[in-house]
This record gives sequence, C-alpha cells and structure tokens, in this order.
Amino acid sequence: MERTSITVVSLLVCLTFVLVKAEDPYLRFEWNVTYGTIAPLGVPLQGILINGQLPGPRINCTSNNNIVVNVFNHLDEPLLLTWNGIQQRKNSWQDGTPGTMCPIMPGTNFTYRFQVKDQIGSFFYFPTTDLHRAAGGFGAINVHSRALIPVPFDNPADDYSVFVGDWYNKGYKSLKKILDGGRTIGRPDGIHINGKSLKVGDKVAEPLYKMEAGKTYRYRFCNVGMRTSVNVRIQGHPMKLVELEGSHTVQNVYESLDLHVGQCLSVLVTADQEPKDYYMIVSSRFLKQAELSSVSIIRYANGKGPASSDLPAPPPENTQGIAWSMNQFRSFRWNLTASAARPNPQGSYHYGQINITRTFKIVNSRSEVDGKLRYALNGISHTDSETPFKLAEYFGATDKVFKYDLMGDEPSTSDKVTVASNIKNATFRNFVEIVFENHEKTIQTYHLDGYSFFAVGVEPGKWTPEKRKNYNLVDAISRHSIQVYPNSWAAVMTTLDNAGLWSLRSEMWERFYLGQQLYFSVLSPARSLRDEYNLPDNHPLCGIVKSMPMPSPYKA
Repeated sequence: MERTSITVVSLLVCLTFVLVKAEDPYLRFEWNVTYGTIAPLGVPLQGILINGQLPGPRINCTSNNNIVVNVFNHLDEPLLLTWNGIQQRKNSWQDGTPGTMCPIMPGTNFTYRFQVKDQIGSFFYFPTTDLHRAAGGFGAINVHSRALIPVPFDNPADDYSVFVGDWYNKGYKSLKKILDGGRTIGRPDGIHINGKSLKVGDKVAEPLYKMEAGKTYRYRFCNVGMRTSVNVRIQGHPMKLVELEGSHTVQNVYESLDLHVGQCLSVLVTADQEPKDYYMIVSSRFLKQAELSSVSIIRYANGKGPASSDLPAPPPENTQGIAWSMNQFRSFRWNLTASAARPNPQGSYHYGQINITRTFKIVNSRSEVDGKLRYALNGISHTDSETPFKLAEYFGATDKVFKYDLMGDEPSTSDKVTVASNIKNATFRNFVEIVFENHEKTIQTYHLDGYSFFAVGVEPGKWTPEKRKNYNLVDAISRHSIQVYPNSWAAVMTTLDNAGLWSLRSEMWERFYLGQQLYFSVLSPARSLRDEYNLPDNHPLCGIVKSMPMPSPYKA
C-alpha cells in the first residue's frame, strides 16, 4: 500500500512537471510607433520610429520562445509590421501583410502573438503598409539556439546588428506620390548603415562598434533597403560566414560579401590587427551609374590612431561582377553536421530525393497599364483588397473578393498585363519547385513568408527541365529569400506544409508596391487545429467580413 502511494505521488509530481514545462517562455514587448525626424544622409525627413529609435528595439529571443508585441499606432495612417523570415507556423494571422491582416488604425493598438518555432538565426521586422518601408520602422529579430543545443562556434564577445541599405532624400510620402502617379522612384541618393551615413575622413564622436584585441565578434548584416544590392567588407579583417537566413553554414572566410535586398547573414570577425580604428564599408552593387557607398567606424579598445584611407577594393561590376557574385552564392553551403532547430519537415534534409509534385515557373516583367508603371508576375500585377484575402477565405467570402489562379504555373505567352489580386491555390504538404526567370537587365530578389526553401540553383540564361542536373541536391542553404541576376534564373524547392496564406513577393519595394507579388493559399482540407490556428480573438475585422457572422472555429 505504501509503495502504491509513493508511485501515485511520483506520477503526480512528474505530471505537474510536464504541465509546467509544456509551454515555452514568453517575451513581452510594448512598442509605440511614431513619426520622428531622421536624416540618414544628412537631409532631415519625416521617418517612422519605434519607441523613439531607429533601428527599432531588438527582439532577442531563443528558439521556440513565444513573442508578444503590443503595438500602439501613433501615426495618422494605418500600419502593419511583418516579421521577415519568421515562419509563423500555423499562424499566418500574425504575418503582418495586407493579404492576411486588417491594419492597425491610427490611435489604436494591436498585440501580435507568435512563436519562433524551430528556428534560429538573424531576421528583421519592418512595416508593410503603403511605402512605409522607405521611412524606417525596422529592427532586429535575433533567435538564439536553446542552451542544450551546441552551436558550431564559440560564444562571441558581443553580438552586433548591422542594418544597411539604400536611401532616398525625397521622403516616403513623396516617393509614394511618384509611384501612384505611374512613374519610377529612380536611383537612390545614398547608402546608410544603421540609419547613418559617413564618408572616409569624417570625424565621429562615437564609433558604431567597439572591439577588444584578441576577441571575436558576431556581426549580423541585414539589407533593409528599397532596391539596391550591396557589398559589405571590413578594413583589414576577413569575415567568417556562420549563418545565413536561419541556417548554419559551412564556415568559409570572405574578404567581402554581397547582400541582396531583404537578406540577412552572420559573420565572425576577430580583432587581431593593430589596435586603432578601422572602416566598415558598404557599397552598392549592379547600379548603372556611379557606385554609392557609406562607411562606419569600428574602434579597438585603447586603440591609437585613425582608420587608414586605404580601403579594400570593391568586387568587380558589370558582367564580370555578376559572375563573381554567382560564384559566391554557390560557395554558400548548409552545415549539415551542426545541431540546430530545423524548420523543415522530417526527412527534408534529403530534399534531393523527394519527388517534385508541382513546378511554378515565374517570370517578372515591367510594363505600363493605362499609361502608368506596373510590375507583374506571369502577366498578373497584384493589387490588394479592402478585405484581406485570408479573412475572405475564413469567412467563406472569397467569391466576393478575389478569384484564385488568375496567374498560371507557366509564364503567359502574351504581353498583356492584368491588374488584379494574385492568389495561387497550392496543395497542402506538396513538395514544389519554384523557378524564377528574370528577362530584365536589373537584379531581382524574392522572399517567401511562412517557409524556408532550398536554394538549389542560380545560372545565367533561361531555365529548362534539363537544368535540374545542375542543382545542388545535397547541401543547398535552407533560407527564405533568393536573388535572380539579370537575364538569369534561380530555382528553389520547398514543402508546403504550413497551412495559411503566404506572401511571395519582390523585396524590391517599388516592384512590390506596383504589383510584383502573389499569395500562396495553402489550405488544410481537415480544417483542424492540428494544421492551423483559428482567427485570434483580438484580430481586427475590416471590409465585407466586418458585418458577417463568425464562422465555426477549427477543431482539434
């Protein structure tokens, strides 16, 4: 009898422990989004700040943490924030795109709730409404490995976030008027580093970063610009690549790295040079006219002397530069021996052995519709609706808001461009191939919400099925964005196992704003909580669903 009592007590203790441990930790933030004067290139402009900061507050979290962000919109415009690269498993309700959410109206607040499920790495957030991306509002999301999971490098002495990108001195409202008027915003005015721009020889009161001799530091670079690929390098200091868009990489060493719009990567830098100041240099890539650049100061503790004006040379440009950049892309390999959270379905590490069930071949284009500039994918130039498409699906009102599959799986043979909502039906859990083919003379970058994909190939010319023999089917990086060089193609593979509505978009924000995007609708036939969460109780309603009765919720 005594043994039975002890056994029951032990079971109760174990059960209590399991229940206590069942939910992962919560991190809570309160953000006030306001206008503020910013001057990344020295010209004062109205920008968007979060808690008075640019860059905004950093979300420093651990894999599987639950993130709660209460956003107060003090702007006089609607607002949405998206969490670039965070997969929002079963939860496109929190994705922060116009196709999934009603915006946060002026003078109101909304609380985002999501989990960084099975992810590690360097990501960022930014506003998706109107042309707010051109006004700032960005910040870091750094997801660390859990304590028991070894990382394939020693803990750095410090961890620095570096936001780089192009900038315009016209202000975001002026840029929006230009695009709404049917014209291009054209060439940017300069490059910023964390919202500041310096030239060689400029005096600074404080360096942007500090290092101590003999120690190693992690730099997380993100390109938060509007349209320009950049190259990053640090005077006298090689960079060891250790992570790219949520995947540990084979640790190759680079003198400089190309970083395309919307992409993030992490490098380790060891302070092994003479103690003094050094320049970090960020310069534009693949612009038709003169290079744009900016520098910042990295200072050694107890360093003596200014940075040398002898800067490391940038990589080549034009055709030679494209070949150089493609070769660098091919040198990026997934570290298959590293322990880490892996967001892909079980078995997809051997993605090269999975049969492709569907191929989407997507060609971008630039044209005019009714005398105004538009960008399109396979002849469809996307436009948003007053009713978010995800809400229309949930309330059973799609026939009143949009039509599925206006865009074909193959590019159209016609030059005609249709302006309409671009939503593609996709089958839940299918393993698909997406081929991006770029016939234009400018580089492209694409991003897919809700997933990571395997970036298996980038080559010049046009894609044909025979090109699959050139794919990297062993250790391609699992990532969420891909660049497509001029007159070239890129191919990615992924399993559509995350139910929801997901944005596939150009990260070149002029192109995004004028239609170069679509949404994949990935519906679970089961309508089960095992596959997708219900509409959150605090989710605002807008458009035609505002007056409709609530549908029956998903069940377990």
